[in-house]
Amino acid sequence: MRRVLRIALRDFLAVVARKGFILGVLFTPAMIAAMVFLVPRYMHMITHTDYRIEGEYAVLDPTGRVLAEMERVLDAGGIAEGELRELRRNLERAPQAARALAEAAIEQARRESHWPAGEVRLIPLPAGTEMESAKDSLSAEDGEAGPRALIAIHEDAVEAAGPEAGFGTYDLYVPPGLDERELDFIHRIAREAIVGARVSARGQDRARIESLVRVSRPRSTTVGAGDERQTVSGFGFILPAAFTLLLFMGVITGGQTLLTSMVEEKSSRVVEVLLSAVSPMELMAGKLIGGVAVSLVMMGVYLLSGLAMLASFSLLGLLDPWLILYLVIFFLIGFFTLGALMLAAGAAVNDMNEAGPLLTPLMLVSMAPWLLWPLVSRSPGHTVAVVASYLPPVNTYAMLMRMASTQPPPWWEVWLSIAVGAASVVGAVWLAAKVFRIGLLMQGKPPGLKTLLAWVRAA
Repeated sequence: MRRVLRIALRDFLAVVARKGFILGVLFTPAMIAAMVFLVPRYMHMITHTDYRIEGEYAVLDPTGRVLAEMERVLDAGGIAEGELRELRRNLERAPQAARALAEAAIEQARRESHWPAGEVRLIPLPAGTEMESAKDSLSAEDGEAGPRALIAIHEDAVEAAGPEAGFGTYDLYVPPGLDERELDFIHRIAREAIVGARVSARGQDRARIESLVRVSRPRSTTVGAGDERQTVSGFGFILPAAFTLLLFMGVITGGQTLLTSMVEEKSSRVVEVLLSAVSPMELMAGKLIGGVAVSLVMMGVYLLSGLAMLASFSLLGLLDPWLILYLVIFFLIGFFTLGALMLAAGAAVNDMNEAGPLLTPLMLVSMAPWLLWPLVSRSPGHTVAVVASYLPPVNTYAMLMRMASTQPPPWWEVWLSIAVGAASVVGAVWLAAKVFRIGLLMQGKPPGLKTLLAWVRAA
């Protein structure tokens, strides 16, 4: 056992001590931290610039009602208030912590609102103005600055042409090179003004109408056995994917590391030196244990980063802590199953190019659980999800998805899946050991499937 642990420690330090591993492990947490802390500050920086909107907008209003509404909307904060109301409606489904942060940002935006007041002037055009001459003024070539936009309101924009007819809208003409922010600004002015004119034409109060059509969406409460908690929309769909991704990264990354190190040691004849001190089974066991340790370090860093993110949004209480324990259990099952097969593949070939045909089936099987994610997340009790929970080697992924979903399976199903997984580990290690023992010192043409089966029977 001491020699097995020495091999495990050697492989563990050989991987963990590399700069590439350290940088690779820290890359994802760094990206998460950047998204949480730096991106909002960057967006604040690019949105709070000195860009100002100023100039003249020509307005052709045959209705006689929209122009006055546009003047009112251009009042400082007129558009900003509408945006803030819409933002608050969109935040009704967000977690409490996220809503609190957003409310603080909304108040800050209200104080810093710099919508142009008095810098944009509306120039009314006579009712008989021809559109072509009005459009020509946008591209004046006499050196004089013309209007920055021409807004032509439709005659039926406020009053429909008939009982069954719909409302009209407006046409917008702008000179070349107008900034996208100003285009968006003009569209919002026109929309707000037309809506306000329609409401005023019917003698209604717009605030009253908005209060009538607004129905706040309440937060639902999930009632379980002995506890109640607020339901977070989408959390039950994302959580299974997050745990499956952690499991997948740990198993695949560790398995590929075992394969690469095995091929390198065989091609450089280092394995011959190792076999002079330990048996093939001790070498295989030590490499598996070392690979497990490496993957656990990587998964631990990513898991702590994810928990920190949940805690920052006050969502940590929605996570069942038992899922972390089962994540480790299913990881060990998946790693020993795939890792043993990866070691066998590495021992059977001479370089990484020859490992491709043996590696491809293993990767395809490992990718298969991602096809189950939408189904398992939405319907954890579906027949396909249940069958996949007992079908190695995908049972570890499927069962973990079901446990992280909103309808976790009973405990006996979980432990039955663990038992099936443990049996698959025994089978995979037994099969891989036979190939590993013979393939270690084999050179020359890479073995095919028939050769591998012959090795299994002969060992």
